[in-house]
Amino acid sequence: MPKLNDTQSILLSTAAQRDSGSLHPLPAILNPAGARVGKAIASLVALAMLEERETSDIDCIARTEGDLSFGLYITPAGLTAIGIEPAEAAPVDADDDAPEPASPAPAPAPARVIKSALVLELLQREGGASMAELTSATGWLPHTMRAALTGLRKKGHEVARGKRDDMTCYTVVVAA
Repeated sequence: MPKLNDTQSILLSTAAQRDSGSLHPLPAILNPAGARVGKAIASLVALAMLEERETSDIDCIARTEGDLSFGLYITPAGLTAIGIEPAEAAPVDADDDAPEPASPAPAPAPARVIKSALVLELLQREGGASMAELTSATGWLPHTMRAALTGLRKKGHEVARGKRDDMTCYTVVVAA
């Protein structure tokens, strides 16, 4: 099984949490216009972890072609990749005309917490986050946290540094 990057994990986890299994609308933590998200979606489709299906739900539309609308949905392979056991299909007995009783829906698995997504979330809140808040939330050492901030800058996020109560705080400037 291929190793998923953070963006792919966020996309699959978001789709798994929805009853429809739809990837769209994309999570707010990701930049939908970024090439990174497009590449992650394309690779998940190529790995058969996402599949394209016709849809009429406006919120789930990924693309349109004429009068047809298509959405992206998580597959059993996608569920397995993030550690969720897909619901097993009940065997069909040809002699049985009575419909099978519906099995109860499995309890939703808790979403995986991805530390880089957590850091981004903390940096996007009003007032940002101090180094102490970031290190206590992630369990990382300060030098690792500074490296993560550098990584966010390299990914295209504008990380600003400011002061709050004589303490240095970091924020991510969100484009309007």
